[in-house]
Parts: sequence; C-alpha cells; structure tokens
Amino acid sequence: MTTKITQLLQIKYPIIQAPMFLVSNVSMVKEAMNGGIAGCIPALNYRTLEELRMALRELKSAKPEGGSFGFNLIVNKSNVKYLNQLEVICEEGCDFIITSLGSPEETINQAHKARIKVFCDVTDLRFAKKVESLGADAIIAVNNLAGGHRGNISPEVLIKDLSANCNIPVISAGGVGCKADIDKMLSYGAEGVSVGSPFIASIEAGVTDEYKQACVDYGAEDIVMTERISGTPCTVINTDYVQKIGTKQTWLESVLNKNKKLKKWVKMIRFSIGMNATKNAATKATYKTVWVAGPSIEHTDKILPTKAIIERLVS
Repeated sequence: MTTKITQLLQIKYPIIQAPMFLVSNVSMVKEAMNGGIAGCIPALNYRTLEELRMALRELKSAKPEGGSFGFNLIVNKSNVKYLNQLEVICEEGCDFIITSLGSPEETINQAHKARIKVFCDVTDLRFAKKVESLGADAIIAVNNLAGGHRGNISPEVLIKDLSANCNIPVISAGGVGCKADIDKMLSYGAEGVSVGSPFIASIEAGVTDEYKQACVDYGAEDIVMTERISGTPCTVINTDYVQKIGTKQTWLESVLNKNKKLKKWVKMIRFSIGMNATKNAATKATYKTVWVAGPSIEHTDKILPTKAIIERLVS
C-alpha cells in the first residue's frame, strides 16, 4: 500500500488513527505505530501543558523506526489553550499536527519552523485551496460519513474534487470500517485515510467499557447529529438520553447565535458544557450517555486490541 502518505509519514499502510476526544491516548498510538500506521491524539485530551509535554516525550522514546505520530489542535477561539499547546508541541517535536475548526495559519508557520508537517481538516474545495495557499502539507477531507464534526459532501464527490484541484495529498476522513472502504477511498484519489470510530472499541481506548460496547451493539443507522456538544453539529450514538435531551440547540442559543457580538461567547459556553458532558459519559458510569461515534461502527463486532483492528482494516 505505497502512497504519497506512506512515503510522507514513513508508514507501512496509508492510515492515520484519527484523534478522538478522550478516546485516543499514548497506548493506542504506540500500538498504531507498531502496527504500521500513524497515530494522533487531541491536545485537549491533556488537562495541563506538562501532561501534554510528557506524552510527547513518551511517544518519541517509544517511536519505532518508520513510525509516525502527531497531535490534533482545535485552532479556533473557543480553545483558549491553543497557542500554549502549539508552543509545547513545537518545542518537543512530533511528525505532524492536524488542525481543526479554524484558521491553521499560525500553526503552519510555527510547526514548519520546528520541521513538523501540518495536515488540515477541510470540508470543501474553498477551504482546501485556502489551507494549501497557507502551506499545508496535506488535506484531511472530512466527508459526510465522518464521526464527530463531519462535513456535508459524500466521500466520492469530495475526494475527487479536492484531488483534481489541489496539489497536496488528500487524506479521506469518514466512512472507513474495513479494507473495502479503504480501497474505495484510494480509488477516488485519496492518498490515505483517517480512521477513528473503529478504534473506540479497542482495548487501549481510554473510555469506559460501556462506551466501547455501545460501538459493538449499535450500528450506522443509530448515528444522529447533535448541536448540543460543541455548538457545531456533531455525530453521536442515539441513546435514550440523547433522545430525551434532543439534538437541537436551545431556543435561547438560537437567538443569541444571531447576534454577532454574542455568538462567540455562546459557542464557548456550549463547547464547555458539551465537552464536560461528553467527558462524563466516556469516563464514568452515568445515565447521561453522550457517546461520539460515526457510522463506521457498523463493522465493529467485538472489543479488540488496536493491533487486531489494524489487521482487520488491511486484510
């Protein structure tokens, strides 16, 4: 499986273990690298900068020859930790950074000084051309089958559009749960895939067994969109609790979001409340089950080690 991404990251298979809030951790990424793929962790998974620094050091010391790891940064104003996280990552070093939900310009400028590659989440050609002009090393094409914050365009249409009009590699994000899905994305013109939801039900994932088992028990038809986590539509498993609280923003939020001066603050408050609810559901036994996942959990039939999930994806 030699592609531009396997060459760029020096990995065996063109797969990035996608960064997932609370789910991804050092143990998963170590197993990802040992399994021939790249791994990535959200910087927001660490409460303090020192914890982030220690994770970077641990991964560097455990990195096999030919392995790659990276960190994800939320680069919009709702993440007040962003610039400090970027500074620590550039100081310690990693192979790549994935940017999400904002302008990657500062990240690209600082990361390239530290010889770190930058891959940018995009959902359409306009944003893809923008990040390419800023110097991005690759594009993460977030399609309408992705888990978490997804796009609105199908994988086929999005990948073909980006690969035909951009000069940097396209990595497809969303809708991959088996090798046939990988082959399909590569046939559209992608140079690699970012895979998240199948790894939630891994032994190494840092979430409750209930969350992992939900990814076994539920399927693609059980995934719904909610506006009640980060203020941006996000996919979750349609549990009884999600059905109870609804998936739309409150009346007050919808009114305040129309005010340009207040919109940023409303989003920051919703982001804080939603992330706390997601954290509690992922790490504690609670009836408030807000479990983020994508439709590719359809292929998950048991909780497995990360290594076994990789083997399933490539064989």
